[in-house]
Amino acid sequence: MTDTAPLMPRRRDMHPVPFDPDYKTSVTRSPSLPLLSMDSTPAEETGPRFGHNLLGKLDNNLILNFTQGAAPAVGERIRVHGRVLDETGRPVPQTLVEIWQANAGGRYRHVKDTYFAPLDPNFGGCGRTITDDNGYYEFLTIRPGAYPWPNRANDWRPMHIHFSVFGHAFGQRLISQMYFEGDPLIDLCPIAATIKSRSQLDRLVAPLDMQNARPMDYLAYKFDIVLRGRRQTMFENKPEGM
Repeated sequence: MTDTAPLMPRRRDMHPVPFDPDYKTSVTRSPSLPLLSMDSTPAEETGPRFGHNLLGKLDNNLILNFTQGAAPAVGERIRVHGRVLDETGRPVPQTLVEIWQANAGGRYRHVKDTYFAPLDPNFGGCGRTITDDNGYYEFLTIRPGAYPWPNRANDWRPMHIHFSVFGHAFGQRLISQMYFEGDPLIDLCPIAATIKSRSQLDRLVAPLDMQNARPMDYLAYKFDIVLRGRRQTMFENKPEGM
């Protein structure tokens, strides 16, 4: 069936501002010249595909995947789940979703993370999964801790989880992050404040989902990811749709 719906233009007012003096490093790395619009090539539009067929059974379980089930990570256990949808509400199936995050103390397992919170020997901080036919995904993980960062005198990042969503090729990638409902640091964070529309910022805040929590085990947070749809990449412009 041919899809004859019109293309939907990019909503640039929904993007964070690239230059914000309160976010100190944006001053030096924001563009100083007008952006160029360039056509993509078949290499970005058609492949290669990364990771879709190489998933392990614990890849979406960050509580156990670093030790391959030998020992659990330390911290508050949570379930993060939702759907990947296009702008018309259609599910986006078979999509690679990756996450990475700090541990319960607010420290990343990275050589350049110098925060003196301890590393958890049983927590790697990254995972991945594939959306099902209804665009659904889920992760079991530890609620990440807040952490300080060298911006102004006393800035802290809210608890957050980074998300990466792949299309059918490495060049078709969206990177975002999820915050937690009720975290007071969201309103104090210069990075979050680069999103000037409160309604857009609120879309990055996952609400508590007690209906999908498990008693005496974990809380749940629901985070749907909505893509622009048929505007940018070849796989979204295919006549048969997605």
